[in-house]
Amino acid sequence: MIIQSERISLKHLLTVESLSNQEVMGLIRRGQEFKNGERPQLDKEYFAANLFFENSTRTHKSFEVAEKKLGMQVIEFDASTSSVQKGETLYDTVLTMSAIGVDVVVIRHSMEEYYNQLIESKTITSSVINGGDGSGQHPSQCLLDLMTIYEEFGHFDNLKIAIVGDITHSRVAKSNMQLLKRFGAQIFFSGPQKWYDSSFEAYGHWLPIDELVEKVDVVMMLRVQHERHTDEEGKAFSKEKYHQTYGLTVERAKRMKEHAIIMHPAPVNRDVELADSLVEGVQSRIVRQMTNGMFVRMAILEAILAGRP
Repeated sequence: MIIQSERISLKHLLTVESLSNQEVMGLIRRGQEFKNGERPQLDKEYFAANLFFENSTRTHKSFEVAEKKLGMQVIEFDASTSSVQKGETLYDTVLTMSAIGVDVVVIRHSMEEYYNQLIESKTITSSVINGGDGSGQHPSQCLLDLMTIYEEFGHFDNLKIAIVGDITHSRVAKSNMQLLKRFGAQIFFSGPQKWYDSSFEAYGHWLPIDELVEKVDVVMMLRVQHERHTDEEGKAFSKEKYHQTYGLTVERAKRMKEHAIIMHPAPVNRDVELADSLVEGVQSRIVRQMTNGMFVRMAILEAILAGRP
């Protein structure tokens, strides 16, 4: 049994829809407790493996640091030198991890909803944390974003939040729009309309960025995900044109409310979606997001371990 103030326990963490409001707030508050110096006590040795089949710095390494801070043993895994190169499937990779006693696998994969076959298995016993599935969801990023907003404002109700950029391809945007809407925030979207889908109207509506910057409390910029675009889109893309048309320029930032904050899941393409001087500026919370990510992932891992048999 793990000593945990909020008593949150989870079998897996796959999507934000699977979390209740109580669980979301419990994980955020537990992350804050870790940030304030609290340390858990594990009753036995636990093993974790981070299976990243897409490139990652922040998510991968913050999970690794979180695991080590909790006292877990981290099993090294590199997809480029694993049996994946011999044709091994994701299922069989996780089956192997489960068979050798790995308690938790954190997975990032290009396939959306890759986790379904894993959690339906009667043989795999490892708990699964979704570190990002294609253009699907990114629940741990969503939780760290909410922790950062909650830390800043103390609530979500009626906050005006803009999500700007490559929305269609962004798992961060999809997770955030769902959970922020549920907690009472007003969501607005902006960016290229070709990367906007009518299904997002259930959560908010699109406005030009020049209208948005003056009215919102949070400007959440998104990376242009070139790896999910066609070759034709890549050839036609202009960094300078995108920045001037859709990006948060220095001039646009000057029109933001004094209390408004800038967020970005990173990596930031400086002077593309966000002016270089704004990344570490007074209103930016991008560095704090990265810091909070490690603490909220500690809370996630602890809840997962608490939910294991």
